[in-house]
Amino acid sequence: MQKEIDMLDVQKIREDFPILKREVNGKPLVYFDNAATSQTPQVVIDAIVDYYSNYNANIHRGVHTLSQEATDAYEIARKKVQNHFNAAHPHEIILTSGTTHSINIVATGFTNLLTKGDEIIVSALEHHSNIVPWQMLCERTGAILKVIPMNEEGELLMDVYDQLLSKKTKLVFTNHISNALGTINPIEKIINKAHQVGAAVLIDGAQSCPHIKPNIQELDVDFYVASAHKLCGPTGVGLLYGKEEWLNKLPPYQGGGEMIDQVTFEKTTYAGLPHKFEAGTPNICGGIAFGVALDYMNGIGFDAIAEYEKELLDYGTQQLLEIEGLKIYGTSKNKTSVISFNIGAIHPYDIGSIVDKLGVAVRTGHHCAQPIMDFYKIPGTIRASFSFYNTKEEIDILVAALKKATMMLS
Repeated sequence: MQKEIDMLDVQKIREDFPILKREVNGKPLVYFDNAATSQTPQVVIDAIVDYYSNYNANIHRGVHTLSQEATDAYEIARKKVQNHFNAAHPHEIILTSGTTHSINIVATGFTNLLTKGDEIIVSALEHHSNIVPWQMLCERTGAILKVIPMNEEGELLMDVYDQLLSKKTKLVFTNHISNALGTINPIEKIINKAHQVGAAVLIDGAQSCPHIKPNIQELDVDFYVASAHKLCGPTGVGLLYGKEEWLNKLPPYQGGGEMIDQVTFEKTTYAGLPHKFEAGTPNICGGIAFGVALDYMNGIGFDAIAEYEKELLDYGTQQLLEIEGLKIYGTSKNKTSVISFNIGAIHPYDIGSIVDKLGVAVRTGHHCAQPIMDFYKIPGTIRASFSFYNTKEEIDILVAALKKATMMLS
């Protein structure tokens, strides 16, 4: 594995990302907000430009050359997503606008599959997008929402999860990796235990997919969702993977063009998978660029990415803890390259604003994970999230900026 790390030429990789050459407030950009959105390599930008320059047309509906070329490119992208995640069939891959859209398709689809008194389980580590749709589902159906609690290290209490599971449990949903803390959840155990009581499982992979290459068939997960913009792709596109049997049980999420078989004023019949869930004109160039982004990251290699980012995480943790009064939230031994922290009683927003003036981009606030912040009794954190194109030298710049901000605000 060390050989793979040595082969990962970070400086060469950085040349692929034009935005990393820019300055912010007169300083070289240090981009540590990768958990919100990764940056985009030139090859993906070129794919977007190529689509609009050479074959911009609607898909699946035209016999003319441009439409056929766009359709072919879009369906090739779907196949790339299928292969990357190791889904059994391309029609099990629904291309959506992103993780939130994907979750809402499933949550809405279960409205007629749940009855009053059924139970669904969510974890305490969730992003709001994997909480609110399920609360809305409970309001519609009378189902009961239960929560797997967490400990101070930011890990789920799996013994309590065991106690929550019962024959009443119909759905379990958790993120693969916490966006706020970086904790990697034991999803294999979560999935297996849920299946033992007959419950379906949805895994939010928005934060895991930039760091881990999930094998969907090996996981035996029922639904898996992710967003392209975390994977060096464009915003506004993502995926919903669903086992064929489950996708056939769910009704269409939206009505319109493309998702139909036959339409009359008396009755409409729906198209088969995947088109049943893809009403209207999709983000065609986004889907195509998503496939290109996956090609790019697979070209680097996810094992090499994971090992290098582990080095950044270890180095960043060590260096940040040298700052007096700094406390890290989320100290699980099994975590990815996200560090959430505060410094003394200083509000995270104030520190974030100052380090931005020094060219360093970090995220501040509750990171759409308010229940986590409530658990720690804090308003939010400063979050530095590292990607494979970041460097230890950039971490040194972050540390120096934080020290300067702390001195100014103390």
